[in-house]
Amino acid sequence: MEKFDKLIESKSYTNRSEAFRDLIRQELIQKQWQSGQEVAGAIILIYDHHKRELVNKLMDIQHEFGGMIISSQHVHLDHNNCLEIIAVKGSPKEAQKLADSLKSVKGVKHGTLSMSTTGKEIE
Repeated sequence: MEKFDKLIESKSYTNRSEAFRDLIRQELIQKQWQSGQEVAGAIILIYDHHKRELVNKLMDIQHEFGGMIISSQHVHLDHNNCLEIIAVKGSPKEAQKLADSLKSVKGVKHGTLSMSTTGKEIE
């Protein structure tokens, strides 16, 4: 229990009950992903915008998955690097497929997918 108390303190939970609720929610969300239920998420990309044709390739891929993309935001980090945040909603399998397609484009330095629930099943 001491280790658990240190963990909940480091994550700023006010009590054990809230920490347990969060762990249960995470488990339920994992089940949603595994069962193919609709998820919401964000794909985060870091890339060199000077890489020839990179932006066009990324846009082409996004258009292929247009039905699941809710929004995207493009941020200039510095002279060479851009951050793109793509909000998605749909099946976990398709979200992963989109993220993998984007991450595999030459010139993308890093990409990650963070999936969560749409909140419909967790209340």
